[in-house]
This record gives sequence, C-alpha cells and structure tokens, in this order.
Amino acid sequence: MENKKQKNHQNVLSFIPTGEYYYKKGLKELQKEQYPKAHKYLQRATELSPESAVIWTQFGIVLMEMQEFEQAMEALRTAHELDPLQAETLFFLAEVHAHLGMFLEARNYAKKYTESVPQGQYVAEALEIIDFAEQEDWQLFDDEGEAQDSEDFYQQEKARRLMEQGDFAKAITLLENLIEEKPDFWGAHNNLALAYFYIGETEMAKALLHDVLRRNTGNLHALCNLAVFHYYEKNEELEDVLALLKKIQPYVFEHRYKLGATFALVGKYKEAYRWLRSLQKRGFDGDPAFYFWLSHAAYHSGHEEVARQAWKQLTKMDPGKDGYEPWYEHEKMPHEDALEHNRDYLIDKLDHEHRSERLFGLFLLGKSSHKQEIISHPKWLKAEQPTVLETYLLGYALGHSFNDSIQEEKAFLRAMEATEILYAEENMVTEKGSYAFQMWFMLVEKAFDRGYEFKNPRALAAAVDYMVKSSRDHAITKKGIAAHFGVSAATLTKYVNQLIQYLPIFES
Repeated sequence: MENKKQKNHQNVLSFIPTGEYYYKKGLKELQKEQYPKAHKYLQRATELSPESAVIWTQFGIVLMEMQEFEQAMEALRTAHELDPLQAETLFFLAEVHAHLGMFLEARNYAKKYTESVPQGQYVAEALEIIDFAEQEDWQLFDDEGEAQDSEDFYQQEKARRLMEQGDFAKAITLLENLIEEKPDFWGAHNNLALAYFYIGETEMAKALLHDVLRRNTGNLHALCNLAVFHYYEKNEELEDVLALLKKIQPYVFEHRYKLGATFALVGKYKEAYRWLRSLQKRGFDGDPAFYFWLSHAAYHSGHEEVARQAWKQLTKMDPGKDGYEPWYEHEKMPHEDALEHNRDYLIDKLDHEHRSERLFGLFLLGKSSHKQEIISHPKWLKAEQPTVLETYLLGYALGHSFNDSIQEEKAFLRAMEATEILYAEENMVTEKGSYAFQMWFMLVEKAFDRGYEFKNPRALAAAVDYMVKSSRDHAITKKGIAAHFGVSAATLTKYVNQLIQYLPIFES
C-alpha cells in the first residue's frame, strides 16, 4: 500500500504557470483581436518574465492597439533597453512616437529599423513614417523654435498622465526636476502651472505662467492657460488676455487646437469655431476632446449640422459621451432662465460658505446643462472636508446608486424624493422658486445631522411649500396646499410642526 501511494504521488504533475505560458495565451488572444484578454495575459507575462524583450514588445503592441500610447511607450522602451538589437522593437518605437506626435524620434527609429533589416516585415510601414515625418517638420519645434527632446517630452507626458490620475504631488516633483535640468522647457512650466492650479495653489500657478511669458514672450500655451485660470476665478484680467489671444494667427495645428479649445471653454464660441473648424477642413484627425469642443463651438455659434456631425464622430470614439450633447439639455429645458442652467449662479452655490447652499447647488448640478463641464474641473466641487451629506448629494447628482437597507441612506433618499416633488412643480428652479429650495436644504442639513428619517416625502414637500407661501400670502390655506399635494390637512400640520424644530430660530 505504501508503495502504491508513493507511485501515485510520483505521477502528480505540479503546474506553475510561467511567463512563456502567459505570453503564448496572450498571443492567441492578440491574433483574435481580443485586446483586453491579451493585455491581461501579457501583463502577467511581463511580471513573471521581466527580462524578456520579446514579451515586453508584444505587451507594447497590445497597449498601442488599445490606444494607450504613453504606456505602450514605456513597455517598448523597456524592451529596447533589454535588447537594443531587436529590430521589431525599433519599428514599434517608431510607430508609438508617431502616434504621440514625436515625429523626429519616430523618423529616427524608423530609419534604424530599415537600416537594420532592409527586407524586414515592416519596411513599407517604416518608410511611410519617415515620409510623413519629413513632411511634418513644422511639428518638430516647440514655441521657442527648438527641436523637441524625446526624453524630456516623454517625462512631460508621464507627468501629464499622473495629473489625469489625480496624483498631483508626483507630477509636480517630476516637472520641477525636469525644469531644473532644462529651465527653458516651456511645456513643462505650463504643465507645472496647471498642476499647482488643480491643487488650489492659484497664485503660484499664475506666477509660473507670468514667468514663462516674461522669458518667452507670446507663449501661446501660457496665455491660454492664464485665460482659463482667470475665467474660473472670474477675474477682470480675462478680457485683456482674450484680447491678446484674438490677435494671434497661428499656423501650427497644435496651436490652433489649443486656441480653439480655450475659446470654447471660456464661452467665446464664435472664435472657437473659427479655429477648430479650420483644422477639420484641413484634414485634422482629432481626438475625442477635439470633437467635443468643435461640437459645442459649432452648436453655440449657429452651425448645428456641423455640431451634430462632430458629436457623431465623438460618440464613435467615446460612446460614454451619450447624453452630454450641447443641445440635449436645451431640447429638454422648459425655460432658458432656469437657475440650474445659469453657470455663474450654480458655481456661486457650489462654492458657498454655508453648507445648506452648497447642498442646494449640488442638487441643481444634477439638473444642469453645465454638469459635464463642472464635474470635469477639479477646482470646482472641491471641499476641504466634505460632509457625509455633501458626499451623498454629489453622488445623487452624478447618478450613483444608494442602499436603502442602510438607515442613513434610506433617510437621504426620502429627502431627495421630497426635493424632486418640489422640483416637479415647475420642472425648473426660478429665482422666485429658489427660496423654497434654500429653506428646504437648510432644514435638510439640520434634520439629517439629527437623525431625522424624512418619512412621507410628499407630506414634507407640502409642508415646505406651505411654510414658504403662507409667510408671504396670508390667504394661503393648509387645506388648499394639502389637496394640491394629495395629503390631508392633518398630515400637513404634523409635518409642518416636525420641520419647524429644525429652523435656526428654534435651536437652543
């Protein structure tokens, strides 16, 4: 028996997957164009076999197919460091540099590839890259007229990606080190200013831009960034900067794009349309952001057909933008003067010193045609220590789900149901109607903090409506308000009495 057990034990084969195993699985998925699966397997292969240049190259190829060009650059650079003689890596390095607009390096890598393997598999494609790069020499230069350094540009893109991920501290450190090594790298200065602006260091951000403009007069990116800063802060200096930008007549596509997007963001749609449309007419193959701004600029300057075509192109590239069309809210909007669509009013509420006003602003945000613009900017919606209720309301505005089995969330949802009943009275918030919401959110703030359950949302909405209207018109009766909201007069009285205890004048 013992020998039998030993024999069976000897026949057991242990299976420990290797990098080669995951590499082969990744290649199979790559051949089937199943890129997410290929990415998963090849990423695991790089972890198990980090010294394999071949695996890193294939991982870079998958990342390019998924449009993750900066990450693809990192993978291919790793492969090239591991094996500088691997010809295939040279070609894909040329391709990824071309995708990122780094045409000088793209051309150099493509030439190295053709010299290394004159009859190679990708020679025709490499020659196309060389030909294209040599026709686009105007893109090889920055604002100062100096050729871009690939490594510097790569580090700047890495910092930009860190900012997109919200890691501003690392981005700032990287950019400051880059500027220390190359003081005249204006792109790094401009990105550093953006990073400081996003963390609330606005004076530092503006000082950096003014320094760039002092040392590199007319730097377009610095001027555009300065305009955006003044716009968000509602500074009078905005008009002076815009007057300068209107005089600039750039030739370089990148500058036209930056200028057009900046004009669109600050609401100067006619000027924005001019520059963005000029790019499209010249065959510019833009990214999703380009079509987003072109659509908005076109729609708001009276070119609706162009706007709809641009939006159609955008949703092909980014289906998640459905519902954010510039005309979407206008088609649904019952009144153009609705406060939820007044950007300045909304921003004032979101930035208000009183929490109840910020809560009102967050509710309006969920109804606003400016929602996408506001949530995409980290300076707005930035509270030092948001309360639970503020966090809930932001989630509600953005369409997040709640768990009504949790008592606190159930109470919040009931409060929001009452708010929606009030909102449905006019399907908008007017200046006259805003007083009811301001009082209601003041009550919500106090009541929520004290554990109020907000039972019977319809009666609560009736109570708020009665409290506001009866204070201005003594002819208003409980019976009339109760009938309008479908509750009894006794129930209305009960909830009026409950809410009164949360008014500031009744606090001990």
